[in-house]
Amino acid sequence: MRPQDPFIGRDILNGSFQILQKIGSGGMGAVYKALQPEMNRMVGVKILHPKLANRKDLVSRFRREARAMSQLTHPNTVKVFLYGELDDGSLYIIMEFLDGKNLNQTVRTEGPFPVERALPVLIQACGALDEAHKAGIIHRDLKPENIFLVQSGGLKDHAKVLDFGLAKVGERQMRPGSIILTQEGMVFGTPEFMSPEQAQGKTLTPASDIYSLAVILYEVLTGKLPFDAKNAMDFLQLHVTTKPIPLNQRTAGLTFPPLLEAIVDRALAKHPEERFSSAADFATAMQCVLQGATQLPASLSAHAEAQTVPHTEGKQLRAAVDQAVQAHAARSPGAPAVTNGPAAAPGGAAPGGSAAQGGLVVSGGARAAEPASGTAAAAPKASAALLVGVALGFLVVGVVLAVLLMKLLAK
Repeated sequence: MRPQDPFIGRDILNGSFQILQKIGSGGMGAVYKALQPEMNRMVGVKILHPKLANRKDLVSRFRREARAMSQLTHPNTVKVFLYGELDDGSLYIIMEFLDGKNLNQTVRTEGPFPVERALPVLIQACGALDEAHKAGIIHRDLKPENIFLVQSGGLKDHAKVLDFGLAKVGERQMRPGSIILTQEGMVFGTPEFMSPEQAQGKTLTPASDIYSLAVILYEVLTGKLPFDAKNAMDFLQLHVTTKPIPLNQRTAGLTFPPLLEAIVDRALAKHPEERFSSAADFATAMQCVLQGATQLPASLSAHAEAQTVPHTEGKQLRAAVDQAVQAHAARSPGAPAVTNGPAAAPGGAAPGGSAAQGGLVVSGGARAAEPASGTAAAAPKASAALLVGVALGFLVVGVVLAVLLMKLLAK
């Protein structure tokens, strides 16, 4: 028989909140449903395990999430009311209580969303992220599990963006003494939804969140991810080197407007500068699809070209991914070696329910692999053809010069 959770039934903050039941848990702590009698409302209480209070990196991450979320007021961001430390040293965040399902649960239960349902949800998420980006906050771990759907004011799919535990914040959000969680060569997040630059451990901009949102949109519309991969390392390499499977080719029987496919392609561009310049612009583009437009307005019409990565550049980028992971593995005693082959199974869970693999910190763990679609990309052969053509050209020129020389000598 499991021991009773010490927080259930407990009053905290001088009786201001009564913890009723646990509604979720992970390696870092747990989330509880609690009553706030004075306001006659339910709230969510997130508590960091007391035994982790001496882990400065985790304490910094927890405080970072609380501080980042407390500064955001957008209706599509989960509201934070209070955060601080309990008498026993436990850190807490008190936030609004959400009654519903996350986007991943909803799609798994109900199947892919029609365009008319999917786009409004993502447009709402864009609104929340646009506010965060303007405040200097980049989420870094966007995935369907972190977009919650609730009923609010008659709206069935009122989206709430949550879990800023991996958020990258600007200097104005940092307190003196805060630990910077990112290091060069470190990769944080969930592989299925990482941007190419995030997969390589590079400095991130809001464009990284836009890429992750596009992957979420792709999955919500098709029920599948843009790539077929077997493990976390495969996803990282595909994000960096491979063009996504076209939206209209992903799921049999599902077709989408050409403009929507173009919008998704642009948001999934390999280079950040080729994506939409802001979450607000991405939302405007999706709104155009809902309005039946066949092209974007001039202000958004700059099309991201060169979606594919050249073969030689692809090799370099793939090597960069492996190098970043191996670099951190060398700094981390006991970390598994990473090769170009299938990655070894993670040796254990990192705090927060994350699987750690070399320099890769997988928040929430990688999902199960999807069945292969049978779509295969042939390796580019343009370089070989070019070399053959050049060689033939030189051969012809050589023969002509030899004939001319022989004629001159004969005279």
